[in-house]
Amino acid sequence: MARVPVLKTPEDLTGDARAIAEGIVDTRKSLDGPFSVWMHAPAWAERVAHLGTLVRWEGTLALRIRTLAALVVGRHFQAQYVWGIQGVIGAERDIPRSTIDAIRDDGSEGIPPEDLQIIDFTRQLLRRNRVEEPLAQAVMARLGTDEYVQLTTCIGYYAMLAMTVNGAELEPDPAHEALEV
Repeated sequence: MARVPVLKTPEDLTGDARAIAEGIVDTRKSLDGPFSVWMHAPAWAERVAHLGTLVRWEGTLALRIRTLAALVVGRHFQAQYVWGIQGVIGAERDIPRSTIDAIRDDGSEGIPPEDLQIIDFTRQLLRRNRVEEPLAQAVMARLGTDEYVQLTTCIGYYAMLAMTVNGAELEPDPAHEALEV
């Protein structure tokens, strides 16, 4: 059970908070996930929604790369909600089930080299708070400076989501795959 009341609809709110929630629902279709928690701090929810739109849909970084990073973050933080939704998105973005399983199992076997590079980059940043120079240079050469920064920001954004859902003990969508924690 969630540690804070879960706010599912704009009707759960009043005034400015309700208007912010309506705006979020207009762009995201719901207040599911961390937004059901962030709406207790509506100004924060509004700003995070803008950042989330940028991280999730805008910019030039390939959506598939963003999803690989998000899967690793969800697994790293054992964030059920993040893991579950990213698994669905991963399948939609042609990430092989074997890659998703390897991330879930904290392994690398059978992952295509291009995907493994992003996964290892994300794992190093999360586990060591740094990335070894050869890997950082390889990712920089592959993505360029702009997309390198987009990738690191994406990792940070999904870490923020993971911490929010974990701190609130938000229940994952029962229709999504659960992590064994």
